[in-house]
Amino acid sequence: MARIAGVNIPTAKKVGIALTYIYGIGLYRSKQICEKANVDRGVPVSRLSDDEIRRIREAIDSSYSVEGDLRMEVSLNVKNLIDMKAYRGIRHIRKLPTRGQRTHTNARTRRGKAVAIAGKKKVTK
Repeated sequence: MARIAGVNIPTAKKVGIALTYIYGIGLYRSKQICEKANVDRGVPVSRLSDDEIRRIREAIDSSYSVEGDLRMEVSLNVKNLIDMKAYRGIRHIRKLPTRGQRTHTNARTRRGKAVAIAGKKKVTK
């Protein structure tokens, strides 16, 4: 397995897809990185030479913030919103959607599983 940016890249997949396993790299950035490193996107990772892997590593390190640094940056941004009591920060605190989605229905991913509310119990004589 090739190790790039602290992530084990799957060797059976093509380079263009395998790079998306790194947090912060999608298909578009993967394409840009391959072009910058002069690597064919359609080749499986197992066929890459050490020199090609090194060029990919250098292209990522020189241009992009990925993995740990990016995760830390995102969490600091959220913490900053919470500290300044911005609307979006309050939504983060309450674990509600932050980008204007409706919450009357849906929003199950963010709010968690629905909890049933017990109805009135009938009086029996």
